[in-house]
Amino acid sequence: MTTRAEAERTGPRAVLLDSGGVLIRPVGGRWNPRADFEETVLARHPGVSAEQFARAVAAGDRFLGASSSTPAPDDYHRVLLRHLGVDATPVLLAELRREVPAHTLLEVYEDVVPTLDELARRGIRIAVVSDAWPELPALHAELGIGRYVEAYAISAVIGCTKPDPRMYHHASGALGLAPAQCLFVDDDPALVAAAVALGYQGRALIRDGVVPEGVPALTSLTGLLDLMPRLPG
Repeated sequence: MTTRAEAERTGPRAVLLDSGGVLIRPVGGRWNPRADFEETVLARHPGVSAEQFARAVAAGDRFLGASSSTPAPDDYHRVLLRHLGVDATPVLLAELRREVPAHTLLEVYEDVVPTLDELARRGIRIAVVSDAWPELPALHAELGIGRYVEAYAISAVIGCTKPDPRMYHHASGALGLAPAQCLFVDDDPALVAAAVALGYQGRALIRDGVVPEGVPALTSLTGLLDLMPRLPG
């Protein structure tokens, strides 16, 4: 079995990447509910106030935070609508999760495609480990980065969220690699520390703000390239 010390000497064979905050970010800065939530509700219930929306979004955040896995979108939306005093009709629920072009809601960080291109050129395998809904691979494909990803560990599919070990092990297992051969990257240092405790290599990606103590960190995804094996010749 490959030890972490051996893997660190030779370089990781794969990177396990979080999605939000590492690969993509929401247009407008809010992950949940998605950016068109207010517009969709107001089209049917124009009397809802900004204050009501703010309270409903806060309730939705609490609901997500208390969930052991990523809940179904309809269950999440029912919580918000209940706090708005709006009936969660099948029609409204369908409108809230209707398909829209991914680029209207999400954008890829500028350093992502150049970094993934170079990782692929070096033969470094890539998996995504994300607390997300099942449509994440389709969103990545529409945004042009799905072609780089060999495997996904998605909380709504697996039935747990990070830092549950099953999330990390699902990804490395799908690649057929030992934890020590994989480097995990997340914008939450605590989730990186959890991966390291399981035997993975790890880096926190801190694009803005203070780099934490005790967890190795990067300030750009491009910094990954300094940790990966070089091309021969």
